[in-house]
Amino acid sequence: MAQRRAELEVRGLSLSFGGIHAIRNIDLHVHTGELMAVIGPNGAGKTSLLNCITGFYKATQGSIIFNGKDITRLHTHKLTSLGIGRTFQNIELFPGMTVLQNMLLARHTRSSYNFGLACLYAPSVKREEVRHHEILEEIIDFLEMQSIRKELVGSLPYGMRKRVELGRALASEPSLLVLDEPFAGMTLEEKEDMVRFLLELHDGWGQTMILVEHDMSIVMSISERIIVLNFGEKLAEGSPREIQDHPEVIKAYLGDTTDLGLNGGEEAAEERDHG
Repeated sequence: MAQRRAELEVRGLSLSFGGIHAIRNIDLHVHTGELMAVIGPNGAGKTSLLNCITGFYKATQGSIIFNGKDITRLHTHKLTSLGIGRTFQNIELFPGMTVLQNMLLARHTRSSYNFGLACLYAPSVKREEVRHHEILEEIIDFLEMQSIRKELVGSLPYGMRKRVELGRALASEPSLLVLDEPFAGMTLEEKEDMVRFLLELHDGWGQTMILVEHDMSIVMSISERIIVLNFGEKLAEGSPREIQDHPEVIKAYLGDTTDLGLNGGEEAAEERDHG
């Protein structure tokens, strides 16, 4: 899957619920091919920021620009068509449908035929359906889900359902992939698999990603740049090393940073860079 342009700029973004400020005056820029993490304590505004970017919340003030287009007020389905995909903190799959069926639902934004042609199952529809299935099989192979492709999602363990949700997000062929705590609730082995998939998406597929995650060892190991939120405001921005050494971030969130796995992340990055 070729790298696609995904330039996101957030300017002075604020979101309020009554008198409560969820986020206030947030500025950030995500570049094509970048893996950027957003971290902070519970209630810092991380998910609220993602919900604004993906159209679930409408910002009170500020603007969101994606590939030169103002998307601040666009609905979620329009953003999906523009190339913004999303996974959720709480899994949002259809448990009574199979893995393949859940993933097929994400292809509707890539379908060009109308209802009439679909009812007639015209040759053009058949060709397009074959193409949809080819793309899904590529994703299923990539995420190593061949053995569960026809299983009901509700029968799968939690960590595997997280993997299916990632697959469904990829099925829409997003140029920007937004991940809200993709490692939450996973076992160590499941986390290792997910890290491997995200690194391959980044390094091999050139996928642009925004990641919200509480596991700091993972964040420090795979992120290129980190934004830190605290009480709805941006506290700091920088490389993993800069964030780990930032005194205000340490005081507000990180605490003891001696066991965050940054060195291991640097070694993994060097390994990838040298083949």
